[in-house]
Amino acid sequence: MNSRRSWLIFGVGVFAYLIAVMQRTTIGVAGVAATERFHTSAAVLSTLAVVQLAVYAAMQIPVGVLIDRVGSRWLMAVGTAMMIGGQVTVAIAPTIGVAIVGRILVGAGDATVFTSLMRLTNSWFRGRIVPQLSQWIGNIGQLGQVLSAIPFAILLHQAGWTTAFLLAASLSVIALIGILAVITDRPVGSTEGPRPASWGDSMRQLRVSLARPGTQLGFWSHFVTQSSGTVFSLMWGLPFMVYALGIDPAEASGLLIVSVVAGLISGPILGLLTARFPLRRSNLVLGIVALMGVTWGVFLLWPGTPPFWMLILLLVVIGIGGPGSLIGFDFARTFNPLRSLGSANGIVNVGGFLASFVMMFLIGVALDAQDSAHVAAGGASDLYALDSFRWAFAVQYVIVGIGVGFLLHARRRTRRRLSEDEGIEVAPLWVALMEAWRGRGRRTAR
Repeated sequence: MNSRRSWLIFGVGVFAYLIAVMQRTTIGVAGVAATERFHTSAAVLSTLAVVQLAVYAAMQIPVGVLIDRVGSRWLMAVGTAMMIGGQVTVAIAPTIGVAIVGRILVGAGDATVFTSLMRLTNSWFRGRIVPQLSQWIGNIGQLGQVLSAIPFAILLHQAGWTTAFLLAASLSVIALIGILAVITDRPVGSTEGPRPASWGDSMRQLRVSLARPGTQLGFWSHFVTQSSGTVFSLMWGLPFMVYALGIDPAEASGLLIVSVVAGLISGPILGLLTARFPLRRSNLVLGIVALMGVTWGVFLLWPGTPPFWMLILLLVVIGIGGPGSLIGFDFARTFNPLRSLGSANGIVNVGGFLASFVMMFLIGVALDAQDSAHVAAGGASDLYALDSFRWAFAVQYVIVGIGVGFLLHARRRTRRRLSEDEGIEVAPLWVALMEAWRGRGRRTAR
């Protein structure tokens, strides 16, 4: 545990995840190029990302079960191979239909990497370093978005669609070689216990994980924090900045890095806070959601075109949501035994991507509906108008609001279970703060 071998496996796994994130986000950077290549509507174009995320989300629970049943190594290898095939398909796609098939393969392959890596980390490391490593997985992985936002975007504009996507696929070939050469599922002499003996045992284990309030709390935490940033970076951010705000496509691609940098800075801080205050993790999640809600509200209600500094602030805030979503996996870790952690992580990981593809599709529908109404009223078509995006992005409040309601319900049940099983009472945050203040006052008085 926590050995040199552990760090080598962690490094190769994080590289594989970084490349998977790059493959996932290439379509967001290619949004404008895809519009020109396939000549299609906003709703159909959004299908490129929506189907990818839908497949990703749908596969999370099966992948989690498979991790507990057969291990992480082969799942990561098969998934990386599928991403290679998917990106090659997108590269040569003559129509939007073929490109969608390619993105389905990318989504299916991508679905295996993150959850497998989280499981490997819990098998090869122990102690308070685990939640911090979970944050670093997310943070380093998001550098894949930098690869898609800068070198891939430059290549796309200079060398063309096919060359850019083929070279992206070649990086997954390197990741596949590393996985096969280095990664093993668990240390020699591991005390994790045997894997489920049958698929029936695996399904029973899944049902138990799903029924745990702590797992559900992790699901809804992931649901409300990750989705806004994913929707912006993966699909609608680039068209919004280019067409609605009038920013140059190359500059807009570079601006997506702001969210990545914000995640890199905030992730370690959130990891330390998660380890230091394990009973206040849900308050961290709700604080991040509140911050995103206020920032989006100011941005969307700004009279006229929002200033550049306001766009930067928005990108920073939604960037914090990425590492914030990883707190959901810490709930899964602490409320599930290690033998069923793959299933629990798979359940949690569905949350953010379920919210993301619902939002992504509804934003496309809202844009098309407003454009159709404008044309029907005798106006010219203006699909990506700023005011249209204001209403379309407001969809987030409905989806995230529903998630917050379920999160609060799961938190009540989790705290009740903690009280019944372990005698741990978690007071409301304001009560805890008042008690801390009074205690500080008594110490000062002495």
